[in-house]
Amino acid sequence: MSFTDYFVPCVILAILFFGLIAKTNVFDTFIEGAAQGLKTTADILPALICLMTCIGMFKASGGIDLLSGLVKPVTDFFGFPSEAAPLIFVRPLSGSGALAFYEEIINTYGPDSFIGQVASTVMGSSETTFYTLAVYFGAVKIKNTRHALPSALSADLTGWIAGAAAVRLLL
Repeated sequence: MSFTDYFVPCVILAILFFGLIAKTNVFDTFIEGAAQGLKTTADILPALICLMTCIGMFKASGGIDLLSGLVKPVTDFFGFPSEAAPLIFVRPLSGSGALAFYEEIINTYGPDSFIGQVASTVMGSSETTFYTLAVYFGAVKIKNTRHALPSALSADLTGWIAGAAAVRLLL
C-alpha cells in the first residue's frame, strides 16, 4: 500500500477533526454545500446545453472542414500542420469535442509524428475558453465578460503558435 491509497481517507478524517475542533456541524455544512452545488448546476445548465448543441451542429454541418481549409495558408505560414487545425476551432469550445479530433489525429498520424506532437501540445497548452467562461461566469452571474474573452483567445493563439514552434525546435 502506498501513501496515495490513504490520502482521501486522511483528508476526510482531517475535515472531520477540524470540524470538531471548530465546533461546526460537519454534516449540515456538507448538505448545505451540496444544495448550493445543485443550484449552481441548475444555473449554468442552459449555457452548457446551448454550447454543446452549437458544437454538434458546427461539426455536423462541415463548418470545421471549411474553416480548416480557409486558414490553411495562415497555419502553413506559422508552421502549424493544417491536419491539426480542427483542434484550434474546437478546443476553445469543447474539451470532449477536441478530444475526439485529437484521437482521430493520433490514430491517423501516430503520437510520434510532427502532427501528433503538435496536437498533443495544443491539447496541453490551451483551454476550453468558451466552456470555462460559460461555466464560471454563469455560476457567478457575470453577463459582461469585457476583456476576458479576447484575453483568453489571445492566450490560446499564443499557445498554438508557440506549441508548434516548440515541437519543431525541440522534438
